[in-house]
Amino acid sequence: MSKKKKLYQAALGILLAAAVGALAGCSSQASADSRQIIRIGHNQSTNHPTHIALLAFEEFIEEKLGDKYNVEVFPSELLGSQNEMVQLTQTGAINFCVASNSLLETFSENYKLFNLPYLFASSEAYHASMDDPAITGPIFESTKQAGFEAVTWLDAGTRNFYTVDTPIETLEDLRGLKIRVQQSPTNVEMMERLGGSATPMGFGDVYTALQSHIIDGAENNEMALTDNGHGDVCKYYSYDMHQMIPDILIGNNDFLDSLSQEEREIFEEGFKLVNQVQREEWVTAVENAKERAENEQGVTFLYPDTKPFQEACMPMHEDMLNQYPDLAPIYDAIQAYNEQYPAEQ
Repeated sequence: MSKKKKLYQAALGILLAAAVGALAGCSSQASADSRQIIRIGHNQSTNHPTHIALLAFEEFIEEKLGDKYNVEVFPSELLGSQNEMVQLTQTGAINFCVASNSLLETFSENYKLFNLPYLFASSEAYHASMDDPAITGPIFESTKQAGFEAVTWLDAGTRNFYTVDTPIETLEDLRGLKIRVQQSPTNVEMMERLGGSATPMGFGDVYTALQSHIIDGAENNEMALTDNGHGDVCKYYSYDMHQMIPDILIGNNDFLDSLSQEEREIFEEGFKLVNQVQREEWVTAVENAKERAENEQGVTFLYPDTKPFQEACMPMHEDMLNQYPDLAPIYDAIQAYNEQYPAEQ
């Protein structure tokens, strides 16, 4: 390990200690608790489906194994940005975190597949694919050498463009606009093919960048408008439906390997519960977000013809398969679900 990397990890450790100390109040009662603390970090608010699902996980694990484990969930980037939390999970400073699939692409190239624009024909094909262990298994396990693995996936809906001043009704409307994208090479290439200027940045910086017109827009699901206030600034939301990218709950390998067989089985039940609760909450949350964005924030929802957007991005599919031929069987399995669950006309 390089000196620079050691210093960086030490700095992250200090950040974690400061955050946890502040939240826990460093009380003598907490220090007297002999249970092992399990820390889970994510970047969403406390009313987001992800947080609600993780609270259900906390309750479940403490009900089954509360004499040994004390689960603590830290929302809203309290433990750092997603990138920092992934690195903290790598080192074992925290046990779990939620990361965007796009971010995980930088740790394993296998995750590039799920980042492809227009990979899934419909939400039904997306869900069926992500529920199929033959599809997700090789990808979820591909980061073990990096110190962590995926334990379940979370529905992050459909990603669409939203902008401050310019309604995106055609592909040409994107040209020259500075659009925030997630920090992955695939997303940068997608934006370039669509004619916009890709601006990668952490999610926590997007609101200020929109407000100060550093960027012209962003791309995300409807929850970003309301939960994160982006709809207070951006008044146009266009359903180009360019990506359906899951969020991933990842766990530290050393912690997972330390569990007894009985404990691991209980944790696996908990991971399934996270997936179930989050997906149920997601449906209601999106409906509420869209209604609130339209009626309270004054956001106009647009429905452009998606065909030109798809045509601009499809060369990325062929390029990826040529570069990573081992992913072809997984890609083909997804296409089979696309045929079974085609897009609504």
